[in-house]
Amino acid sequence: MRSQTLWGEKPYYSLDFRLRRQFGEKVYRLSLNGGMTCPNRDGTIGTGGCIFCSAGGSGDFAADKGLSITEQIQSQKEALRGKKPAKKYIAYFQAYTNTYAPADYLEKIFTEAMADEDVAVLSVATRPDCLPEETLDLLERLNRVKPVWVELGLQTVQENTACLIRRGYELPCFERAVRELRERKIEVIVHTILGLPGEGRKEIFETIRYLNGCEIQGIKLQLLHILKGTELGRRFEAQNGHPESEDLRNERLESEGLQSEGQQNGHSNPPIRVMEMEEYVELVIDCLERLSPEIVVHRLTGDGPRELLLAPLWSCRKRTVLNRIHSRMKERNTWQGRCAEVPKH
Repeated sequence: MRSQTLWGEKPYYSLDFRLRRQFGEKVYRLSLNGGMTCPNRDGTIGTGGCIFCSAGGSGDFAADKGLSITEQIQSQKEALRGKKPAKKYIAYFQAYTNTYAPADYLEKIFTEAMADEDVAVLSVATRPDCLPEETLDLLERLNRVKPVWVELGLQTVQENTACLIRRGYELPCFERAVRELRERKIEVIVHTILGLPGEGRKEIFETIRYLNGCEIQGIKLQLLHILKGTELGRRFEAQNGHPESEDLRNERLESEGLQSEGQQNGHSNPPIRVMEMEEYVELVIDCLERLSPEIVVHRLTGDGPRELLLAPLWSCRKRTVLNRIHSRMKERNTWQGRCAEVPKH
């Protein structure tokens, strides 16, 4: 089928296919830590962070922040080279909010990463409310040297869910960030989470349809991981018969500036439901069938640190999950109707 020819072996526009097409070979990701925090943790917006976010700020697999950026890159290269014949890399600033610092500091660490001749792309994970004009101008300048991608954590288009997870910004903020980045010719990748409390297929598909109408270039479909030490993890344990002690609960609520869980966002707290693997597989495929074929798919699932993961435990078998998704796509003939010209990036 035509889309099979366009996208190689996968029935969607995968990141691997796009990178091979652009650079002529496979490109590997180096997860870096710029030593920043987050306005949702330092008290600017809140102190508890998003309810699913671990103490590592979603950078649990990033390099040691005690090392320089150059040292982080070298350590990650060495780890990869022991397993794969890697030559080109994405310098991915992953932990916490990677534009939450003065522009001169950002310029220092970003240019240090880009100075490595093996780094082909700079990718920066951040929040849409942390992109002041001087930072946008910096990213625009850097984008003239090597490709710059900005990854925005939207998670959901549902405002009630955004309040529940303590995202800390409203949808117009995201739309403004996308517009300002695209005005500067910077590629935008959006993070979404599938399986957030209170969201079913209808709400998830609304997020996909919304993103089809935005000028974004990539998407990450992320399974909801329930991790120890997070607000989501505490709620999950309480829901499943492991309530936190009253002292711990009071200490947590005080640190978050809350009188009660019900007061934190004006919404009830829906139960946390853990998907089975087959349910997630079908959901991902349904999302891909609704996704614009011009949007590059950067992720279909994700890794949770094994020592922190409460649920779903099957997600530790990432290769098994991906293989099952691709196998099920063939069974469902997902290539049908997925024919579109791949844009020339």
